[in-house]
Amino acid sequence: MFKKFLIVLVLFSSALHGQERVRDPKDKKPVFHEVSNQDVVKSIYPEAVKVEKVNDYWYRVLDTENKPLGYAMSSVPYCLNIKGYNNHTPVMILTDKKWIIKKVALLSNWETLSYIRKLEKKGFFNLWVGKTLSEAKSVKPDGYTGATMTVVAVTKNVDFLLKKGGKALPVKN
Repeated sequence: MFKKFLIVLVLFSSALHGQERVRDPKDKKPVFHEVSNQDVVKSIYPEAVKVEKVNDYWYRVLDTENKPLGYAMSSVPYCLNIKGYNNHTPVMILTDKKWIIKKVALLSNWETLSYIRKLEKKGFFNLWVGKTLSEAKSVKPDGYTGATMTVVAVTKNVDFLLKKGGKALPVKN
């Protein structure tokens, strides 16, 4: 009887181990991780010198001659009601001039850095890269144990931008 109890206990504990932890009030407070919008843009377009607002959702990324390099959109301030594990999970989507996604980046946030790094290592933020805006709408991430709330929140931010931004594409110069 004790052996059966021990097996059940081990199985139950293994199942719980894969679940997102519930924050204990004694845990440390979340830490704010500042992400520079400029650094995100420059990671894809190092020659960018200016970003100009085009409409409610889109920004044009420009070089020294004011020629467009690509486009960007941010979920700030639209998705402040979408929360991850600790708080807001704003994202920026960068595209080229043909609306192919070059990068999806988490902006300044309160999420647990170790979980964000795990998501980056597993390629979560790259799921949308290389897809057109309409192709990216069909991306449905799953299987990111341990950071489920963050994954769901980031995905909701991306989905919002794809839906709203896809309907408000800037006129190309």
